[in-house]
Amino acid sequence: MPETPPHRARAEIDLGALRANVRTLRARLAPHVRTMAVVKADAYGHGAVRCALAALEAGADWLGTATPHEALALRAAGITDVPLMCWLWTPGDPWDQGIEAGLDMSVSGTWALEEVAAAAETTGKRARIQLKADTGLGRNGCRPADWPALVARALKAQARGLVKVTGLWSHFACADEPHHPSIAAQLDTFRSMLDHAEKAGVEPEVRHIANSAAALTLPESHFDLVRPGIALYGMSPGPKLGTGAELGLRPVMSLKGSVALVKQVPAGHGVSYGHHYVTEGETTLGLVPLGYADGVPRHASGRGPVLIAGRVRTISGRVAMDQFVVDLGGDSPEPGSEAVLFGSEERGEPTAEDWAAVSGTIAYEIVTRVGARVPRLCVDSGN
Repeated sequence: MPETPPHRARAEIDLGALRANVRTLRARLAPHVRTMAVVKADAYGHGAVRCALAALEAGADWLGTATPHEALALRAAGITDVPLMCWLWTPGDPWDQGIEAGLDMSVSGTWALEEVAAAAETTGKRARIQLKADTGLGRNGCRPADWPALVARALKAQARGLVKVTGLWSHFACADEPHHPSIAAQLDTFRSMLDHAEKAGVEPEVRHIANSAAALTLPESHFDLVRPGIALYGMSPGPKLGTGAELGLRPVMSLKGSVALVKQVPAGHGVSYGHHYVTEGETTLGLVPLGYADGVPRHASGRGPVLIAGRVRTISGRVAMDQFVVDLGGDSPEPGSEAVLFGSEERGEPTAEDWAAVSGTIAYEIVTRVGARVPRLCVDSGN
């Protein structure tokens, strides 16, 4: 399939902004606390390899991915001398390749410990594993009741030379909601599970629970390492913490298209599928060739903000698969004029957070869902 010309649509990736965000986050940490740059899901749609390299340039110490295949792709791209953790394993995943690649592999239950130990015997190399505690999120991780057994089995495998327990970790459920009671409860549980593991003989290189929200607001949760994800890309972890700009972060992705057509229509003219928008008076309509196949949320129909010809306007009618329409109110920008769906608040552009608000979702989803046919163009604002 031919590459989509960038004049139709493009996502500009500002690596200078990403480096600045890493430095902003690191400035909030105690000197001993290390930083893991989370680049899962193709770096939240921004491009994993380029973002990983930029984060490392700015001082990140670790990289993190969800799946082993994401982590192995980074190793294959030449990022070989950096600690790299991946945490979402399923039975039958390539533990042997993870061992060969020197990955830190998360273990939440005995089945995973058995598989990684078997792979270590096959490869003849010791596996680096981190034990994950479910301190209250209720997803992956080992519940407190099962923790002593998992720790004991891991230590037996370590004594046999099959694994090395390099880390103990967990994940917050509500760190983006300041003062939520679960935050203190999870920290208490984590400390208790750490205490048990360390008294049993685990000597972890790192202990970590802090995501972006906790890295920004909860210094008591930083331990040895923090794992920023969304904050790296310049967005707030949640509206209760303020906007990305208010947190001192710069957006890394700007989504832009070109106005493909401008035409004059009379009053009472229906626009897009279902005619959910009908013009009130004579006006001009602009066609932007981006749609839900490109990641523009259909839920933003009639609400999504777009900057065209110096004014923020609103999508008129339904978002279609490949395009949407904007009522330009009589303005007639030239075809080819730029349409900015989201970018920088400082430049007067709508933000990914604005799109999340009108779509009933979170900024994470807005950037991650930008489709593969939208080319990513790297820019570098410096700093």
